[in-house]
Amino acid sequence: MTFVLITIFILLPYLALIFYYRNSWISMKDYVPGKILGRNELPFISIIIAARNEEKNIENCLQSLFVQSYPQIRFEIIVTDDHSTDNTVSIINSFHNEQVRVINLSDFTKDKTLNSYKKKSIETALQFAKGSLIVTTDADCIAPPKWLETLAFFYNEKNPVFVALPVSFIDYLPGDSFFNKAFTIFQILDFMTLQGITGASVNKQFHNMCNGANLAYEKRVFNEVGGFQGIDNIASGDDMLLMQKIQNVYPDQIMFLKSPEVIMQTQSSKTLKEFKNQRIRWASKANKYTDKKIATALLLVYLFNAWIFILGVSSFFYVKAFYLFLISIILKTIVELVFIYPVAKFFGKQKLLWWFAPVQPFHIFYTLIAGWLGMFGSYQWKGRKVK
Repeated sequence: MTFVLITIFILLPYLALIFYYRNSWISMKDYVPGKILGRNELPFISIIIAARNEEKNIENCLQSLFVQSYPQIRFEIIVTDDHSTDNTVSIINSFHNEQVRVINLSDFTKDKTLNSYKKKSIETALQFAKGSLIVTTDADCIAPPKWLETLAFFYNEKNPVFVALPVSFIDYLPGDSFFNKAFTIFQILDFMTLQGITGASVNKQFHNMCNGANLAYEKRVFNEVGGFQGIDNIASGDDMLLMQKIQNVYPDQIMFLKSPEVIMQTQSSKTLKEFKNQRIRWASKANKYTDKKIATALLLVYLFNAWIFILGVSSFFYVKAFYLFLISIILKTIVELVFIYPVAKFFGKQKLLWWFAPVQPFHIFYTLIAGWLGMFGSYQWKGRKVK
């Protein structure tokens, strides 16, 4: 009887939460600009990229920014080089493009040891940024041609002070091995789910989520809330923890821009070690959220996955536990599929949903491990060990 009661107690709130996310996502229409702005109405945008040893990615990233439909005289690109030991800076300089400025973080840190080099990189670039609107992305990202244009129209029309934008992992390559293909699809599905929750939660102002690979905020507001002060000792969180600070001051002016024109493409992890470190890094800031709603949602998701795992193990000893395990995982899969289908349609990745059910056991296991290690373990990030 205890197994049944605990299952009901955890299962029903979880299903209700996923249905809530789904209803919020489908209630959000794709953004279409209401009017075309004159050149004088376009905000000046500063794109900030924190880069460390990105010689394999930085060229493609910058190329995607050079071909933006947004007038080139209305935006600048600032790359903060975070102590790179490869050819990252040389590649940037080889463009001989006045739109791009490289700042060496080493000139501003001297011999200081930091716990968040990325926050320091962004903060340093902001000192030189001329734009009223700051946009951050990563060196391994590829921006769509109308990225800045659509964002500028949205910013002028809706008057947000902070905008979360969608991010998608790049698909697997046709020649990839079965393992690499399955590994990439698993990451795409997992990350796409997070993106759906991001849009849904911000849309209803239920709780805030975002990703630093595609983010925009007013420089004025960044300075008003003290930037990263108070969170600069936390390795991660240049996105969500900053969002949290701004939400405390401007709760009604934080928005999600849902448009295919602004989907940022980024690289998935190439190895299991890289994937583990990335997910632990994301989970490590969970206990730093002051927003009780997101903390409660994260706890519910973790407890639900933990309970399914417990039921799975208990199935070897109790028949009733096996039936509860089977019911829970079937309901979990169905409800999450109902939620993720419209999200996958937005990202153009419906064909990958055939993999959704088979990867459920792996998703449950990795959620438990990443959540636990995020609280109590350490991880590698850009060649540095972070506690």
